Amino acid sequence: MNAIALAQREFDNRLPPPVSDSQQEIARAEWIYGAAEMLVRFGYDVKFQRRMRAPQGVTFHQFGLAVDEFVNKRLADCEIPTPSLGYLVIAALSGHADKVASAELLGNSQHPMGKLWEIAESLLEPLADDALKAQAEDADL
Repeated sequence: MNAIALAQREFDNRLPPPVSDSQQEIARAEWIYGAAEMLVRFGYDVKFQRRMRAPQGVTFHQFGLAVDEFVNKRLADCEIPTPSLGYLVIAALSGHADKVASAELLGNSQHPMGKLWEIAESLLEPLADDALKAQAEDADL
């Protein structure tokens, strides 16, 4: 067999990647998505409490601070070539939205929902396991 035929045979015999999403992983991903949506789309706090423990969560204020820190770091590192922050302030004061300036301040993201979701999920991910435990505890009541 020639190299092309061998390569084709190997390609044809390849199996799809194994699916390892357990119910726990699916529930975790769904909780993170829903909590990120609460922060990003609706501006709500995400809070939960396990039995006999202090409340946990991420407030919209904390999310805003994380976005602020992210953008300030990009500005400090000179990653933004235009006066996007100025454009954004001007647009806000004149009652308009400037999505171009906002997008430039946040930069590119590999996340399918964008940089804000990426930031929100980074805040929420460490809390997901406890949030699922809190939901299970509430279901037991």
